[in-house]
Amino acid sequence: MPGIAANATEAILQDWTVEESTAFSARDSIATVETEKALVDIEADADGMVLKRLVPPGSKVDVGAPIAVLGDPGELVGDLEALLTELGVDSADPAAPVAETAARLDPEGGTANTGAGALPEPALAEQVTTPNGEHRARIFASPLARRLAREAGLATETIHGTGPGGRILRRDVEAALAQRMGARFDEPLRAPAEQPSTWPAAAAAGSFTKIPHSRMRRAIATRLTESKQSTPHFYVRATIDVRRLVKLRAELNDGADVKVSLNDLVVTAVGRAHALVPEMNVTWSPDAVRQYVAVDVSVAVATERGLLTPVVRGVESMTVTEVSRATRELAERARNGRLRQEELEGGTISVTNLGMFGTEEFAAIINPPQAAILAVGAVREEPVARQGKLRVRPVMRVTLSVDHRPVDGVVAARWMEALVGLLERPLRILA
Repeated sequence: MPGIAANATEAILQDWTVEESTAFSARDSIATVETEKALVDIEADADGMVLKRLVPPGSKVDVGAPIAVLGDPGELVGDLEALLTELGVDSADPAAPVAETAARLDPEGGTANTGAGALPEPALAEQVTTPNGEHRARIFASPLARRLAREAGLATETIHGTGPGGRILRRDVEAALAQRMGARFDEPLRAPAEQPSTWPAAAAAGSFTKIPHSRMRRAIATRLTESKQSTPHFYVRATIDVRRLVKLRAELNDGADVKVSLNDLVVTAVGRAHALVPEMNVTWSPDAVRQYVAVDVSVAVATERGLLTPVVRGVESMTVTEVSRATRELAERARNGRLRQEELEGGTISVTNLGMFGTEEFAAIINPPQAAILAVGAVREEPVARQGKLRVRPVMRVTLSVDHRPVDGVVAARWMEALVGLLERPLRILA
């Protein structure tokens, strides 16, 4: 299983697109893989043939685990079972690689053995010699299990492995953690909200429904928690008179084939504002602040599975109609679950709009590694003072959440000033 998305430790092999004993060409899709947020085609690096598929559709596979045996075009294997044994794959259960194969694919792995139906034993290991002459054991564990154990402060040497060849899997880490917490091995770990509490008995007895976390919900929770904890947010707010913007939208849509929304105009204005204040078109990295030439803007799309943020590339050079067409096409594929992984990566700023639900104002969490996110509220008629007189005008409130590491407050203020100027004098957006 190749590494499809950044920091991904596992993925679901959704479907095979090439049958066994079937040839394929370079760049052909061999299989479709589902990550937390997208479907990704695994493309062939060279011409070849699928000799054996090791994983059935719908299987969850660790990154780095074998999923198929490939050969040269027209290659014939007399004894496929012998080949699988040589490669270290258990032919009785081809979806589960044995320890030798895991060791080849996981540099931190080792060798182990197990008996079918045997009680779990501590994961076996091989002795290796470090550069300074010390002897230590290398333990078999999947990448996900290693990460979970590390985060929980558990030593892999103390965990019973129940996977092929005694390999430590996710369930083994959860069982070890449950034992450490005093829970039974066969009980699932309980979230803090489910721990014994002082709630009245009536409230604790059947007054809620448990909805299992989807892969996307877990991914959203992880990324946004990390962002809020590790990214120093600050906020810049503005109230914008959008009378001319609303009028311009009506004129653009009069008889037009492609209808433009207010959000399309806002996204276009964000691209123009980034071009006017290029210090905002940045991201933070440990070694440097990266400033980009093109302005790539993520647009939040609500789907049944969760929130997705596909990226519109090169917004600074696009017309409003082109932005509208691109966002609609991305939104449609997002709702159908057909976005490609690369369409969810990159960008320096996101735009999220809850105005259609009547939300007046809100602040959003930055989508890492981007530097900012613009939260757009509803257009509402409010009294506005102009030249000493009070008038009723349609206004829109926006909140810019900014990463203070690459962007200073004065830069964000200049950017907001540019955005307000564009939206209050929207003919400049079309220039």
